[in-house]
Amino acid sequence: MAGYKEPGFADRVAAAAKARENALARLKAKAAVDPAVVAERIAREQEREAAQARRAAERAAERAEAREAARLKKIVPPAPEPAPQLTEAERKAARDAKYAARKARKSSN
Repeated sequence: MAGYKEPGFADRVAAAAKARENALARLKAKAAVDPAVVAERIAREQEREAAQARRAAERAAERAEAREAARLKKIVPPAPEPAPQLTEAERKAARDAKYAARKARKSSN
């Protein structure tokens, strides 16, 4: 059995030339691209890019709106709601209930 024979320079040049010929043959065998298909691909790509641009603009507008609302909120804080005004009778009833609860806690201990 013969051992491995390393290819010489002429063999490598011939192999490279054959590979180039095969690649060229595959390229020539490829069917030509239909211009209508290319135009359709370009149109789809443009539609997709336009949709992305619209979404990006909407997101930017939302962020700007939120920043503006936050800025206005810092400038003009909301007025606190006024505490409900109790009548004298309601205040007395609340005070009596508080005292009764304290008395009940002390007597149960």
